[in-house]
Amino acid sequence: MRDKAVAVSSWLAALLLAGNLALILLVFPDEQEQGPIFRIIFFHVPMAWTAFVAFFAALIASILYLASKNLRYDAFAAAVTEVGLAFGAANLLTGMIWGRVIWGAFWVWDPRLTSMLVGWLLYAGYVMLRRAIEEPTERARMSAVVSIFAFADVPIIFFSIQWWRTHHPQPVVWGSSGGHMSPEYWFMLFFNWIPILLVGYLLLELRMRQERLSRELDALRREAHAL
Repeated sequence: MRDKAVAVSSWLAALLLAGNLALILLVFPDEQEQGPIFRIIFFHVPMAWTAFVAFFAALIASILYLASKNLRYDAFAAAVTEVGLAFGAANLLTGMIWGRVIWGAFWVWDPRLTSMLVGWLLYAGYVMLRRAIEEPTERARMSAVVSIFAFADVPIIFFSIQWWRTHHPQPVVWGSSGGHMSPEYWFMLFFNWIPILLVGYLLLELRMRQERLSRELDALRREAHAL
């Protein structure tokens, strides 16, 4: 059943991405002020949302692990954090490309960009911590604490453009300055999030399978050492 869901999700993600790309590149007109580079928003923003969803899922799984000591929650938190890191990196990369065209530089120390980079580094530290601790229970406990701490940066990323003066555009989807995006752009922004979420689900399934195999190998290794 799970394999069938993965197969269906793969085909659906591929079809939706292909159709959306055709609409975005061939049908949608250029944005009046930014020109064709504005089309990157249909990937840049959903990738950020997907990263935030993954980090929130890791937060919940980490809290559940601390409450129950069930290592399955730790495995899920580890896998979904790596998926969030992948989408966070894609968000930063597309933002740099967008910034190079609009601002003339790949990077500026803007509050939104800086807080996103800090968050990415915090979760990268989470992954490095897991590599440094071999004992599963201690690794899970320390990782859960770091995951909860790292998530504190996510609201800062989200609200940074409202709290501080910034080069980054104000929100056009929601917020006090919203309503500047045309309806077709607004619709595509959310519609293109569907295949990106599906890609995230597929990556999560792959990492969960790898995590299960890793734990099985670790258990066999410990049994062999005990003999």
